[in-house]
Amino acid sequence: MLPLFINFNDEILQADTKLVTLNNRAFKYGDGLFESMRMIKGQLKFADLHADRLQRGMKALKIEDYSQMDAGFLKDKTEELSRRNKARNGRLRLTVYRDADGLYTPSQNKMAYCLEFQPWDENRYMLNSKGLLVDIFTELPKPVNYLSNIKTCNSLIYVIAGIYKTQNKLDDVFLLNQNGFLCEASSSNVFVLYKNHLYTPALSEGCVEGVMRQVIINLAKKVNIPVTEAKLNPEILYEADEVFLTNASRGIQSVMGFGVRRYFNEMSKLLIEELNKL
Repeated sequence: MLPLFINFNDEILQADTKLVTLNNRAFKYGDGLFESMRMIKGQLKFADLHADRLQRGMKALKIEDYSQMDAGFLKDKTEELSRRNKARNGRLRLTVYRDADGLYTPSQNKMAYCLEFQPWDENRYMLNSKGLLVDIFTELPKPVNYLSNIKTCNSLIYVIAGIYKTQNKLDDVFLLNQNGFLCEASSSNVFVLYKNHLYTPALSEGCVEGVMRQVIINLAKKVNIPVTEAKLNPEILYEADEVFLTNASRGIQSVMGFGVRRYFNEMSKLLIEELNKL
């Protein structure tokens, strides 16, 4: 297997290069944010949406030079790294962090970044052949504030949820917010089909503002599927006809079971077909 390469602050290095120092603020304080992105056939998918979200997140975290992280920058850097890794399909992670000294209070707000590439064989979004078994994770409700919608480097709630998932032999878990309403899954947004109407937790419920979430909302409207961003009581999972998860890497993943409840996956099939046309 060929060695992988990363882009660390505009320098192409082998992925196993030891780079992070003890004063790195992403390591010390989770002081940063990241984008998970998908490249298909050498093209970065939904670059405009990723750039918009990243710039707004950097601005909210008061990290300077956010205007640099536009769609052109993302396309150029991801395509360069794709060529260096000799792969046209894969998952990318761009981590942006505050490059500063100081304790909790930073000495400055300059930006630094690292772009990673993980080659994949698939050259399209693939619906999972076996539906996911999911349950609700109740140990740690997600707080609702303006940081909730941002993919920050502080991911402990998802780490603990992932441990719970593994211990209970689940494929994923649903997270609730501080008010007990449905929020998201451990690394995805959630969509629920109920009486031919598609629902997803509103951003005001504390979910990450997923790029694929927005793509699917737009796709549903395009094919005349009613879709509403709402406050969702988790009880709806017992009545739903279909549940699926979305993220930028995998596209759509259908949920087969929640407790004793079993779901269809017709809507997932329809939407992933539409997604692969984009």
